[in-house]
Amino acid sequence: MTVAQPTVLVVGEALIDVVPDAGGQPQDYPGGSPANVAITLGRLEREVRLVTLLGDDPRGALIRRWLQASNVTVLAQPTGSGRTSTAAVTLDETGAASYVFDLDWDLSAVPDHECDVIHVGSIATVLDPGADTVLDAVRARRDRSVVSLDPNARPAITPDRTGPVARVEELVALADVVKVSDEDLLWLHPEHDPVQTATRWASQGPGLVVVTRGGEGAVAVRPGGATLEVPGVPVTVADTVGAGDTFSGVLIDALLQLGVHGPGGREVLRSLSDRDVLGAVTTAAIGAAINVSRPGADPPSRAELAAALGLPPAGGEAGEE
Repeated sequence: MTVAQPTVLVVGEALIDVVPDAGGQPQDYPGGSPANVAITLGRLEREVRLVTLLGDDPRGALIRRWLQASNVTVLAQPTGSGRTSTAAVTLDETGAASYVFDLDWDLSAVPDHECDVIHVGSIATVLDPGADTVLDAVRARRDRSVVSLDPNARPAITPDRTGPVARVEELVALADVVKVSDEDLLWLHPEHDPVQTATRWASQGPGLVVVTRGGEGAVAVRPGGATLEVPGVPVTVADTVGAGDTFSGVLIDALLQLGVHGPGGREVLRSLSDRDVLGAVTTAAIGAAINVSRPGADPPSRAELAAALGLPPAGGEAGEE
């Protein structure tokens, strides 16, 4: 008998990254943090839907084709402006990316699709008016789905921290899995060490908070304050576009393999051994390293990730319930 695969619902922005080429000419690349997470899961052969906004324009069509090519089901509402949102990208000498946004986020509703995991994050969680819709979607599904959160800080969109901090804190209390960079934590709570903030978060609802530190690896924090260190993965960096999103998507996939999904997923997550958690976070770091080794947001396929882990290529069902 065929066992139904867990489904993931991602809610958030999809946009065009406008990146200068070697000659300084702007080039369009599909992106957006939640869209990148959806792409990662699609390439890992997961059943994933993305609720987003797209303009009725060539850029919107480009994004739709990009998502569908990685087997993401696109549930897109039209933007109020008719234009697809953009992010002008600047890369520094290390390949680190910064962004200037032209963003439309007036999401009015999230379709009532059942899911085993709901993932939200980035601009979609803090930019009104759509942020309220995202919060309502999380609240409506929390009792029957595992909640994943990636609260990217975007000072260019919300220069005043007050509103975003309050909204992120509210979502953290509803979340089961939180992936956040040390830079984002320092922007949200500059008065505290990032791991200190993550430890507080892990005491307020989540079963796992992972702090990513770029090339320095990651720290996983569990309820009760236990911290697990994951070293950085040596890699030649092309750029960092989509690195954190790939990490989030691979982490969700690794936890799905451990049975963290659906109504009982919250309890499964808390019962995992430290070894299982370390394995999931290490796998996510390896997936992110593959992404940064090539230009733009380009997450690994299932076969590429298996090869990097030294595993035979196969589907992702082992260990699922």
